Amino acid sequence: MNEFKQIFPLGEKNDAYAPYFSGQSYLAVLTQEGIQSYNVTFEPGCRNNWHIHHKGGQILYCTAGTGWYQEEGKPARLLNPGDVVNIPAGVNHWHGAAKDSWFAHIALMVPAEGATTEWREPVADEEYNEL
Repeated sequence: MNEFKQIFPLGEKNDAYAPYFSGQSYLAVLTQEGIQSYNVTFEPGCRNNWHIHHKGGQILYCTAGTGWYQEEGKPARLLNPGDVVNIPAGVNHWHGAAKDSWFAHIALMVPAEGATTEWREPVADEEYNEL
């Protein structure tokens, strides 16, 4: 492990969701009661596939490193510690680390009856490498 410092635990390798990530991520469950929350850590260059949260949405609290967030049809947004991203239900998006930085965020799943996540295609290397 490297010298990446963050205030929440790194967690375990995110093997359960590995098919939906390009690169290595780690997942630490913070809460399961009430609002589900997770610390998600991305190695440099790691990002998740495009995906849509149906019904509930998601909120990201950026806590360490540098990353990216992008909604379909919009330019990517650089993320730094202290940034907050409110992702409405139904929005196709992705998020992950910058090419040269580890990145961590707390992901809060907005509670909603019947909420699901639809995983889509990976972010194209060509698009990501242009950031």
